[in-house]
Amino acid sequence: MSLSIFSLHAMPFANGATIAVIVLMLFMAFKLYESYKNKQIYQLLISALLLFFVKHSLLLSDSLIPTAYSSWLNVTAILLQIISFIIINFVYLKLYTYRSAQLKVVPFALLAAFSLLLPVAEHFMPQWPMLDLYSLAVVLIVIIATRSANLTRKYYASLIIYFIYELARLANQYLFETYTPYLKLIIYAAPILYYCLLFLLLFDWVIDRLLTTYHVSILDGLTGLYNRRHFQSKAEQMIRQSTPVAIIFCDIDNFKKLNDTKGHLHADVILKQVAEIIKEETAEIGISGRYGGEELLACIAVAANKVRRVAESIRSRVELESGVTVSVGYSIAKQPCPIHELVKQADEAMYMSKTTGKNKVSAYKTIPAALKKNQAVT
Repeated sequence: MSLSIFSLHAMPFANGATIAVIVLMLFMAFKLYESYKNKQIYQLLISALLLFFVKHSLLLSDSLIPTAYSSWLNVTAILLQIISFIIINFVYLKLYTYRSAQLKVVPFALLAAFSLLLPVAEHFMPQWPMLDLYSLAVVLIVIIATRSANLTRKYYASLIIYFIYELARLANQYLFETYTPYLKLIIYAAPILYYCLLFLLLFDWVIDRLLTTYHVSILDGLTGLYNRRHFQSKAEQMIRQSTPVAIIFCDIDNFKKLNDTKGHLHADVILKQVAEIIKEETAEIGISGRYGGEELLACIAVAANKVRRVAESIRSRVELESGVTVSVGYSIAKQPCPIHELVKQADEAMYMSKTTGKNKVSAYKTIPAALKKNQAVT
């Protein structure tokens, strides 16, 4: 098939492919609208995509069944394209810079409103292709205005592709009198690539939002360790899958005094340092979590004779690297048992360290029998 024959059939294919991508994005947008509280931004996203959909549906219909109103249809398509382009860029900027930039609605609204006046102006001055030139100008304005927004490469690639599309469209319409199939191929291919990039941008944002939500649900916001609920769930899995398993319970010594004398910000820095040490020491052999306040713990699956070595390594590193000390206790389960019992026994061992001098490691099995509250785990 020659290039010229192919290009004659390219417009229906390009618009059909573009519509398919837009439909996928609309499905995602409606799901976002249903799932999140910020309804306005998703309403704008849906509105922009619907305008894109109408525009390409009109072009697809005209390419299959040309009508006497093709010139007005072309004006309508360009107008829809300008307005939807302005809205979609406002939406993406809002999604990706929501916390770091104060995005104003007014400039985008003025850009869209001004485009509505141009068809009227063209009616009185038909020698000037105002709408087409304004369409190109809007792309340049958005590129310049977003140059410092620090968005992803996909976003800037989409703007560049769209700018190339507008240049090719205007060049084909106003500069070349003869049929230019290569330029037409750019005109047909660029929108598909543009909408694919928009889809990937939206998809990336959704995935990032899901991962953030997931991390918030399982991690402690300050230390980055597992929160108490998720730690217990993961520890229960470890106990079922391997033995022996040990819980190491750490409590920062004199933490309240640190808060009172140095302030909460300094205390938070220390807490994060201790948490990072525990995470590093147990990364290859187990998990770590925040039990509450300054209480941090780990669940490790190692030989029973190595548990004290790990606990002692945590204690010594904290003393050397953070400027504070920790009281540490541990308990070992040689057979499956309820996680809350194992944690409680490690807590008792930690309390023994706390009340007998601090900055030391105690094993639950070394606590005098009269002081033990549990006997189920060795």
